Amino acid sequence: MGTTLTERTWPTGFLWGSATAAAQIEGAAHEGGKEDSIWDAYARVPGAVANGDTPEQAVDHYHRMPADVALMKDLGLDSYRFSTSWARVVPGGRAVNQEGLDFYSSLVDELIGQGILPWLTLYHWDLPQALQEKGGWANRDTAYRFVEYAEAVYGALGDRVTHWTTFNEPLCSSLIGYVAGEHAPGLTDPDAGLAALHHQHLAHGLAAARLRELAARDGRELQIGITLNLTNAVPNDPSDPVDLEAARRIDGLWNRMYIEPLLLGEYPTDVIDDLRDYDFLQYVQDGDLAVISTPIDFLGVNHYHDDNVSGHPAAPDAEPGLVPTEKPGRSPFVGSEYVTFPTRHLPRTAMGWEVNPDGLRTLLLRLGREYPTLPPLYITENGASYDDELVDGTVNDTERWAYIDAHVAAVGDAIDAGADVRGYFVWSLLDNYEWAWGYNKRFGIVHVDYDTLVRTPKFSATRYASVIAASKATA
Repeated sequence: MGTTLTERTWPTGFLWGSATAAAQIEGAAHEGGKEDSIWDAYARVPGAVANGDTPEQAVDHYHRMPADVALMKDLGLDSYRFSTSWARVVPGGRAVNQEGLDFYSSLVDELIGQGILPWLTLYHWDLPQALQEKGGWANRDTAYRFVEYAEAVYGALGDRVTHWTTFNEPLCSSLIGYVAGEHAPGLTDPDAGLAALHHQHLAHGLAAARLRELAARDGRELQIGITLNLTNAVPNDPSDPVDLEAARRIDGLWNRMYIEPLLLGEYPTDVIDDLRDYDFLQYVQDGDLAVISTPIDFLGVNHYHDDNVSGHPAAPDAEPGLVPTEKPGRSPFVGSEYVTFPTRHLPRTAMGWEVNPDGLRTLLLRLGREYPTLPPLYITENGASYDDELVDGTVNDTERWAYIDAHVAAVGDAIDAGADVRGYFVWSLLDNYEWAWGYNKRFGIVHVDYDTLVRTPKFSATRYASVIAASKATA
């Protein structure tokens, strides 16, 4: 038998954490000076979100924050990755809202008081709706407004928060939000999506440089990075040139269009060619790529599943992928819309995502192998949705724990093989508002009763706590 998680030795200082996002947990969507984000507005569009669910209350973390932090302490978390809401800090994209900043300041104080490292994400998809009405991320000016927002958050929290993530999963907030039509703002406009992709990169670089400048002025040392959701684009038939080409295209649009401007200071030329009908480079101005490739201290990796891809049409009897609503959409993969995703007949989560833990090890080793300038890595999200049931006060989510257990083991195997991975954050701490799925999908290791808002740690939470405790004992 192999080494179990509780027997494995982890690198000194390895961080164990959990993660959430403001729009998914806070609620108080129009309290404390907060105004509409794009998700508040999008949720009111008929048919956009399952069951017409909105983030108005979410799981009321805004009012229950101290108790939620106490839960984190009970689990033994080293760190908590949270996001600040741009729509709460700069409502309407206008003036800074001190009441919003005060909430996050209280959260940071509560975390530090419990010995938990605050890990802040500036953008987890909640653009102020007023900025969307000026074009949102398709408007280059939004990148400069983002820097102003980052400065405001730094001004309130920079004395206590050392770990700063600029963006969470820009693929989702550009291509899935502006092209696929599934995420806010719910557009199906390839040109807007490609503009958003570049402008978010620009915003990242500008904000990272500005945070570094402010920290140097104040004599502080910050750890600054970004989180990308990365996949393995696996050719359905590795001997078929058509499937190999499809895999190249998805790897390009999903992975390399994000990694390479950040680490190499250039967009991949093959993907630019795939996008020739859209003239992607029209958005790139002189000096942009130097800004975008501002050095970072870490790369956050979010990974849930691989993607098995083919360049052939789907089989007539292929099951369609799960979608949250019947709202019309389109492929997010601009210029490569023909690519299909045939099943490998692996186990699947409640999201319909394949379970293949070794894919995470493969991904982490590939990053180190192909990018010599790669900074240290953190798994900033990994987890699974399953159809949980609360029975007699307990949630026996053995499938979720099996998923987490296997993926954490894969991280350990990658470290043993040379990957510089320094932490793991399980997604998510709490059941929450799962974007266009509303409250239909649960990712939490802590169950939330959406009627009473009572929190109940699941089996996965107790097992995760035991792994954390064991790692301290063997350190």
